[in-house]
Amino acid sequence: MAPFDPAESMADVGEFAVIDALVRGRRQPPSVLIGPGDDAAVLSRGDGRTVVSTDMLVEGRHFRLDWSAPHDVGRKAIAQNAADVEAMGAAATAFVVAFGAPADTPAASALGLNDGMWDEAAAMGAGIIGGDLVRAPQWVIAVTVLGDLAGRAPVRRDGARPGDIVAVNGELGRSAAGYTLWHNQIEDFEPLRRRHLVPVPPYGQGRAAADSGATSMTDVSDGLLADLGHIADASGCRIDVDRAGLHADHAAVAGAAAVVGGDPWEFVLSGGEDHALVATFPGPPPAGWRVIGRVAVGPAEVLVDGGEWSGNRGWQSF
Repeated sequence: MAPFDPAESMADVGEFAVIDALVRGRRQPPSVLIGPGDDAAVLSRGDGRTVVSTDMLVEGRHFRLDWSAPHDVGRKAIAQNAADVEAMGAAATAFVVAFGAPADTPAASALGLNDGMWDEAAAMGAGIIGGDLVRAPQWVIAVTVLGDLAGRAPVRRDGARPGDIVAVNGELGRSAAGYTLWHNQIEDFEPLRRRHLVPVPPYGQGRAAADSGATSMTDVSDGLLADLGHIADASGCRIDVDRAGLHADHAAVAGAAAVVGGDPWEFVLSGGEDHALVATFPGPPPAGWRVIGRVAVGPAEVLVDGGEWSGNRGWQSF
């Protein structure tokens, strides 16, 4: 049974009653020495180093509550932050979450959001160890993720070298295709529509890439070309993407593109929020990674099939 009546708002219930319901009965991973309920949490650091990243989701900008259930929003908030830690070659161990919402937000919606966050965190063996709850004009979710390198060197963006192979793990273009379907009120292609609401990062593959000698890595949050551009800029080299390695992604979104009048290659090369991992390797990538290009000598740029890409290159926050 839900702890609150569906008609009860967060203002009706009160801040501390909502917080109590959010943390009650949750089992933390062994690395959490002190969880929610005190002035701060305490987390053990077996490696001696902590990988930290933070991100925000703002209603109307990063999600819509007429499209997404609160549970979906919670999963997305955790997944996109965990992907940043994966891209460093680390494992997410804990999350800290701040949630702002209008006073008339149903308390049950806050619990649905919390359930989604816990379900996604549990998929990687992590926990939510604290946070904050405030009144705001719209939903705002700020998540900080802590990760463990387990003795590995962090995989940065600046290590790509000419001769390296470019490879990807995960799927591309699905979220962008799904967004276009939602935007055009097209109810077909449900797997793509779902993928826009909840990304599926390849958990564990960041560590696999690090163990296989990845020289650089990032997650595809803004679009493949945009995110490879960060690697090219940081490493001072040219990256040439070969679309032959991306035909499975093109095929997966081609039907939706035809219905909405879009270009499937735009979805694959420029669409963000899939949170796949893309990395460079001095030799063959690990199992499950697809080769999609090469690193070459040249100015810091990203080419497609040896030439300039004339279309959109990815997401811009402003």
